[in-house]
Amino acid sequence: MIGLMVTRLARRVTRALAFLALAGGTAGLATAQQAAAPAPAPVAKLVAEPASLTLKAGTEATFKVRAYDAQGKEIPDAFVRVMAGTRALRFTGTTVVASAAGRYEATAMAQGVDGAPVSITIPVTVTWPALTRVAIVSEGNEVYAGVTVAQRIAGWHADQSERTGLTGSWRSSNTAVATVNRFGEVTGVAPGTATITVETEGASATKAFTVLPNPVAKVQIEMPETQMRTGDVIHLKASALRANGSAVAGYPITWSYTYTPDDSIAPAGIPGGAGIVQYDRFAANYPGRYSLIAQAGNAIARQTIQVTPRDVRQRIQVSSRGNINSTHTSDLWPWTGKDGRDYVLVGTWGGDGYGLVFDITDMDNIVKTDSIKVDARTINDVTVSPDGRYGVLSREGASNRVNGVVILDLAVPAHPKIAATFDTELTGGVHNMFATNDYLFAVSGGAKYVIIDVKDIYKPKYVSEYRHPNARIHDLWVRDGIAYSAQGGVGVVVVDVGNGKYGGSIENPKLITTYKVNSGHEIYPYFQKSTGRTYLFIGDEEMSRRGRVFEGSGYSLSGADGRPPRNGVPQTSGGYTHIVDFTDPMNPMAVGRYHLEDYGSHDIIVEDDILYQAYYDGGVRLVDVSGELMGNLEHQNREIAVFKPYDPEGYTPNAPFVMNAMPWKGRVLFSDFNSGLWAAKLIPKVVIQ
Repeated sequence: MIGLMVTRLARRVTRALAFLALAGGTAGLATAQQAAAPAPAPVAKLVAEPASLTLKAGTEATFKVRAYDAQGKEIPDAFVRVMAGTRALRFTGTTVVASAAGRYEATAMAQGVDGAPVSITIPVTVTWPALTRVAIVSEGNEVYAGVTVAQRIAGWHADQSERTGLTGSWRSSNTAVATVNRFGEVTGVAPGTATITVETEGASATKAFTVLPNPVAKVQIEMPETQMRTGDVIHLKASALRANGSAVAGYPITWSYTYTPDDSIAPAGIPGGAGIVQYDRFAANYPGRYSLIAQAGNAIARQTIQVTPRDVRQRIQVSSRGNINSTHTSDLWPWTGKDGRDYVLVGTWGGDGYGLVFDITDMDNIVKTDSIKVDARTINDVTVSPDGRYGVLSREGASNRVNGVVILDLAVPAHPKIAATFDTELTGGVHNMFATNDYLFAVSGGAKYVIIDVKDIYKPKYVSEYRHPNARIHDLWVRDGIAYSAQGGVGVVVVDVGNGKYGGSIENPKLITTYKVNSGHEIYPYFQKSTGRTYLFIGDEEMSRRGRVFEGSGYSLSGADGRPPRNGVPQTSGGYTHIVDFTDPMNPMAVGRYHLEDYGSHDIIVEDDILYQAYYDGGVRLVDVSGELMGNLEHQNREIAVFKPYDPEGYTPNAPFVMNAMPWKGRVLFSDFNSGLWAAKLIPKVVIQ
């Protein structure tokens, strides 16, 4: 039972203060601590100094946005935030760091009279630094006649940082032997040698190719599969053979497919992107008949497979609620108490520091048992140790601007009492946490995570910390002594915090690797028993929808008094959940995603091959993630159930905004930003014999 609980509870949750701190991949100019101060005078005018910014990628520039009231007097403590709508720019305090060249527009915003926003636009121009070296990258330097191989340009700056996405001018020294197109693809024409040259931004590189006679007479497909479901993945296997039937080792085989839709698709027309070929694997998005084509030089083979619809849908039904409509709701965390009953700890956002406790032993009748008041504007994250010994409330916006965490003694689970507060090295507000039985990991102001010894919850002790350069941490999850964290500006940061295999310990964390992904918000590592693979589910959490067809509702989290407005405009969000095969941490592969264009992803947990996804204004969503994963799960009929918690009496009425979701003893628990705690159950399918 303990192991099952660890599985159920071992996940990280990320909270809504990212609306102010990291919206759209940028950071606000004001911190959560400043939010605790008395509301300043309404802003009438903003002035950026300088009015526009120009910098090179990989560097930072300083700037300041000054706020003035209607009389022209500067408001030094005004709450101003800056958003760029792109991850190429990261604003922190009075600096901006650029990571990619381009012309961008940043927007500085503050609250004006009656809460109306006051804003200015700051043009930002980013250029690339000069290249000091380029190289041609391809697999080997031999190509068979009649075969095409891909190449790319790699380039480096003076500081040895690599430039991606380079294009150039390509040419071949002997087109009778090998040709090259504008994309750098080399095609062998006849046996011999040729030199390929590329020029880009004043730098050049060369690579010699030898073209070999093509020995292939035929290609043979070696796959037993003739039927599969949408979303299933099959491995593509074929051999290139000589005329005598012997195999040509290492010969490149190109895969493609043709598609004929079944009756459920045909009347509406053939959809785009019917299937995916990647990493020598194939997955179908839609039902129908697919002819898989293997090509080796001029030799071709085909195999036809039938793809049937994936039917995993189940009805979802609300069984009980813990209504919270006097403030916004943040995180939840269930546990089994020492008294044998089940409880859930719930946080509040902008709710004057109240944590709530509900008895969920009867999931058809949720009962509130107590509340805990701490010095905070927001309890963004809550957590409970796997053994149910202690709970923790994170603090943001404390009156003394110290913040930190509050540790709860759960000996009497229905009525927790405060055991200790801890704030050593926890400056700028604690946004997320992760608890083990002996240690607590707490994110400090987005800059680092601090590891705290909680063996004695009444005397917590600082152990160590990990800070990654040029990154802003938002979420972390620890499994088997390895900390996986989502860090804006870098992506995934993986650290040995006690596993030992990579030389790290709880006292001396050591970096294992990083993985670049354009997301730095939510993360959840999942070991899939059926395949032996480890998948990372990485969430975007984008509050800015700038640049999309639907740019959002323009919702503001703060009214004229600095507090969340009641009965306001519903929030909107963007971004999706990335899926990365992380079985080999040194060679990760981006294999799929769960993407709904008009909504944005938030908290993630996976259990027993089901993704429990808090998808903000898209509701709570349960998704089948069984077997190998590839492509967009939404296209493949992998969605099991969806529920959007509309509530006419919510803090914002009828405005679903699901923050967190997790399974609990056969049910689904989720918290909604506007309406509190919900419990639901899946209705078993009726199988007709």
